[in-house]
Amino acid sequence: MSLRIYNTLTRQKESFVPLVPGQVHMYVCGITPYDVSHIGHARSALVFDVIARYLAHAGYRVTFVKNYTDVDDKIITRANQLKVSIAELTEGYVKAYEADMTRLGVRPPTEAPRATAHIPEMVALIEQLVAKGLGYVVGGDVYFEVGRFPTYGRLSGKNLEELLAGARVDVNERKKDPRDFTLWKAAKPGEPSWPSPWGRGRPGWHVECSAMAMKYLGETIDLHGGGEDLIFPHHSCEIAQSEGATGKPFARYWVHNGFVNLGSEKMSKSLGNTLTVEALLGRHDPEALRLYFLQTHYRNPVELSDEGIAGMRRPLERFRELVDTAGALVPTEPESSPDGTFLAQVGALRERFEAAMEDDFNTPQAIAALNQLATTLAEERERVRSGGRSGHDFVAGVSVLIDLGKVLGLSMAGRESHRAQIFEPEERAHIDSLVKERDEARRRRDWARADALRAELDALGVALEDAPTGTKWKRKSGAPTAP
Repeated sequence: MSLRIYNTLTRQKESFVPLVPGQVHMYVCGITPYDVSHIGHARSALVFDVIARYLAHAGYRVTFVKNYTDVDDKIITRANQLKVSIAELTEGYVKAYEADMTRLGVRPPTEAPRATAHIPEMVALIEQLVAKGLGYVVGGDVYFEVGRFPTYGRLSGKNLEELLAGARVDVNERKKDPRDFTLWKAAKPGEPSWPSPWGRGRPGWHVECSAMAMKYLGETIDLHGGGEDLIFPHHSCEIAQSEGATGKPFARYWVHNGFVNLGSEKMSKSLGNTLTVEALLGRHDPEALRLYFLQTHYRNPVELSDEGIAGMRRPLERFRELVDTAGALVPTEPESSPDGTFLAQVGALRERFEAAMEDDFNTPQAIAALNQLATTLAEERERVRSGGRSGHDFVAGVSVLIDLGKVLGLSMAGRESHRAQIFEPEERAHIDSLVKERDEARRRRDWARADALRAELDALGVALEDAPTGTKWKRKSGAPTAP
């Protein structure tokens, strides 16, 4: 088998050949932490979590970088609205996002750099572009001159003339061309700023990812990912400034996930129809949500359905029951089926699963193989229960189910251990009411009552996290279940 990936840049599947044999350098654009994470963030995170997991499963050493854009117009506006510092706002939302990702089973990246910690790298990159005549200074602002980079826009399939004809940009007489994009913004009163050769200011959005990707992964990386909404302008601008500075290809494979739709509409904050991760996890098993998203190929849009997510509990329960059965067995002497049929079937289904993942990470087909493996295991379990088998092969088969499930980010914990990680709906409603009462006590500055409620929630096994927009909660690690 040979891994093939659909490359947005070439619009075709290509054999995956990393720059350094056995290693993968992978960069994915992360969130702008000015609000709680929504289900679109969750889908992108799940997609690239599974891609990183499969690459590791296939034997690659994966270095995965995912950034935080922690300075931005939206962040400044939100911090002013809430009357908190930018650092306080972003720190709260970063922690909330990471808590959501933990509940979803998304592994942390190798590096999670923040833009504000890499201003010197951005300034150095902009200096290179200015020195090469690709960037120009107007007052304290610096712009990238798109007309001097002829292949600008090729990731989106558009040429410079098409981009100009279709441009929807604010009138800015300071630019040489309406397509030119900002590399550095001059400081404004009341906004955060950093020193630069052009005066105090802050970086443009696009330059962050180029600088951080090249710092941690090198001038040419293997795989760059993100949502399809980033193809233009963000990723197109990344290519222009990175390749303009180095003269080398920036990323060899570009991978983009599709949108999440609510009804007939694409979900977006601009449309006001977002759904938070926290809200969805409040009514669904996190692994059911993960399995639901993975039932659709990552490049296709997903239609969000509560009924569809709830329906994923059935295959999950089946997996967990098989794990429970294997955990309770004490096999006698190793004993295979007389003709070796069972283990051969297990091996064939493993190959089918891996072949699906090798075909542009085709998780729907991989899940189909996993479901067929569960059916094969259930049949073997009945033979064990009837006394026709020792159970040795069954346990070996379940270990394959667990290994493959983990590639998709499924814990494959047994039913009882999984139940210990979640609250029942009645418990959740009670906890919500206590958290709300504590928030109200804090607003009244009734610290004694707020502390008493925290102690009560702590006794229930609840961890609290106070954020600018209110208190978030989750089950504490290792907390006991309610009787």
